[in-house]
Amino acid sequence: MAKSTPKANNQKTVGRYVAPDARGRITAKRPVSDDHSPRWYGLTIVALLAAGMLIIILNYLAVLPDSVSSWYLVVGLAVMFAGFFLATRYK
Repeated sequence: MAKSTPKANNQKTVGRYVAPDARGRITAKRPVSDDHSPRWYGLTIVALLAAGMLIIILNYLAVLPDSVSSWYLVVGLAVMFAGFFLATRYK
């Protein structure tokens, strides 16, 4: 029986189970430093959440000027919303 000659390049280039590098579908890796938020970002989140909570508490304790006002509640919730919005983008 005759022997078959071995192929020079044994990798498949078409069909099923083709290596990703053979298809050219490899995404370049990004540097790890691009995936992290700066240090001040986390502190800003905590500060906004604490400031919003403090505004709401001081409003109900009648410490802020103009006694108890619904606008202080709106401002406190808006500040807390800003903190939650930043928290969703934290990496």
